[in-house]
Amino acid sequence: MKIAVYSARPYDRRSLDAASQRDGAGQGAEFVYFDAALDDHTAALAQDCEAVCVFVNDRLDAGVLQALHALGVRAVLLRCAGFNNVDLAAAGRLGLFVARVPAYSPEAVAEHTLALVMTLNRQTHRAYNRVREGNFMLDGLLGRTLHGKTVGIVGTGKIGLATARIFHGMGCTVLGHDPFPSPALHALGTAVTLEALLAHSDIVSLHCPLTEQSRHMIDEASLSLMKPGAMLVNTSRGALVDTDAVIHALKSRQLGQLAIDVYEQENALFFQDRSSEIIDDDVFQRLMTFPNVLVTGHQGFFTAEALQEIAETTLDNLAHFAAGTACPNRISAN
Repeated sequence: MKIAVYSARPYDRRSLDAASQRDGAGQGAEFVYFDAALDDHTAALAQDCEAVCVFVNDRLDAGVLQALHALGVRAVLLRCAGFNNVDLAAAGRLGLFVARVPAYSPEAVAEHTLALVMTLNRQTHRAYNRVREGNFMLDGLLGRTLHGKTVGIVGTGKIGLATARIFHGMGCTVLGHDPFPSPALHALGTAVTLEALLAHSDIVSLHCPLTEQSRHMIDEASLSLMKPGAMLVNTSRGALVDTDAVIHALKSRQLGQLAIDVYEQENALFFQDRSSEIIDDDVFQRLMTFPNVLVTGHQGFFTAEALQEIAETTLDNLAHFAAGTACPNRISAN
């Protein structure tokens, strides 16, 4: 079976090829790798392929899915947990098999969340640059002791709980909010309303999926509820945050610090080398002017263990499609 792999970086190729060779997994699968992201201009690359394998910034709206179906594609394999970039209703009408990787090393994202918090809080990124220039002054590097602080976890799924365990172990008070609260949170913290979480947390960390209900859940109104000077962290999906509202909150000093690994318009920026180009996203460029903002390029998932899990689960999903058996990771509009 021929599979077109979009947004394929060298590490994707290595992990998929390695997984396909282990224990005979992926026998009969022929991966065709493309650096390009999937959209209406690149769908034609999947000619003669029965499946496509895609990532977070590939576009699978109704038009793209229709084009893929016309080419003979019958399966969409997501190398990620989120599926907000897929028109599931259109996929259902076309009879397409769609499967994701629902959980891969949740600790990887949780640990990256901690890295962002610690870096921004203790200014280690700025200290690193200073010391390399021979500047050993401490002015401007003052942080806060996290022990005893209150951390709000929005979304208490596997990643949220892994993050809660880390901060609970550091002696923080943990508050959690989720429309479908996990009983496991009770051993780590307290389930509260979103309003209470925002009002009492020194650090607010987002770990929820992007849906129509959660889009821009952090907006002008919710930012006004946060403790003045609090830190906001987003390692989930960029559109959970209204970036214009966040910029206003930073300017007014209502929001003390911002750490993001995702960005609402990241598909035009992330996973590419733009270092020799002019970035014409004025909102992103404005964000980068703040000394109390830290941005990484969607690398929270990026560990060797997570890549292995993603590749192995993707191949398992492919095997279910090929055999016509029930796939636990299959998703639909219902």
